[in-house]
This record gives sequence, structure tokens and C-alpha cells, in this order.
Amino acid sequence: MLIEMMKSKIHRVTVTEANLNYIGSITVDQDLLDAANILEGERVYIVNNNNGERFDTYTISGERGSGVVCLNGAAARKVQPGDIVIIMAYAQMTPEEAKEFRPSVIFPDTKTNKLK
Repeated sequence: MLIEMMKSKIHRVTVTEANLNYIGSITVDQDLLDAANILEGERVYIVNNNNGERFDTYTISGERGSGVVCLNGAAARKVQPGDIVIIMAYAQMTPEEAKEFRPSVIFPDTKTNKLK
């Protein structure tokens, strides 16, 4: 049996852009993706702290050091620039693996979206 466990979390970043006219996804500063152990193209779940929206999409690598967090396509309708979101990724593992596993959780500065 496999269970789903939180693998990675970018806790509280500020949405910098919402681009409706782009093929869906979330563009995230590559520094944040690396620090949280999230790959480009990986499925992520987004929680919007401002309006309670919860949805999933996949990641696109943004420019390193830019602080970009841009919701693209249909997901752009679920956020506004300035909203605070949490980005999470999950992984399937056995219960035995889960007992030893430690997720990657980062807490960027919400004003700059850069690592503290």
C-alpha cells in the first residue's frame, strides 16, 4: 500500500502576477523551487490564504532571484497579485518510508519572496 505524504512546501509567498492569457501553470522563482525540492513540471497544490481557494497545477521555472510567483491560465482567476499563497507537493510512499521521511519546508520573506 502507498500513502500520500507532503513532500515539499513553500509556506506563504506573495503572488506577483496573474496571467490569464498563458497556458496554465504556476511560474515560481527557481531559487524557491530548488530550496523546496520541487521540480519544474511537478504537480503542486495551491492554497490561497486571502480567499480560501484550493487548486492544483504544475510548476514552471521562473528567473532565479526574481521572486516571481505567477499564476497562469485558468488558475489566474483564483488569485490576485498581492495574495498570499502556500505551494505544496506530495509524494507517494510506503508507510515505512513515510515514518523516516522529512519534507522540505521553506519560509520565504512575503515582501520579496526571497529566502530568509
